[in-house]
Amino acid sequence: QVQLVESGGGLVQAGGSLRLSCAASGRTRNSDAATWFRQAPGKEREFLVGIIWSGSNTYYADSVKGRFIISKDNAKATVYLQMNSLKPEDTAVYYCALTQRSTRAWSSPDDYDYWGQGTQVTVSS
Repeated sequence: QVQLVESGGGLVQAGGSLRLSCAASGRTRNSDAATWFRQAPGKEREFLVGIIWSGSNTYYADSVKGRFIISKDNAKATVYLQMNSLKPEDTAVYYCALTQRSTRAWSSPDDYDYWGQGTQVTVSS
């Protein structure tokens, strides 16, 4: 079992930055994939970026390339999402997720077994 706890959301003006954190506890493995999704009201959950738990590989959605950066602190078992140049359309609840499945698709929420509680990000214009 793995537990994920997100933090760092809040209200920011357009053009600003935020850093989200996702602290993991429990039995993680180097082959796990940790990912950030977001969900805006009335919309489907959207894949943003993922990282292999060992830190060896990252994968970004085109919509956030160049603005969002994922990183990981192995000692703290924490994954970060640095969000820059934020836009009002980035307003959503942001979730971190983790999968231990050997067969998985980065962008498919159904392939993730562990989810954080979500953190609200609001970008004002």
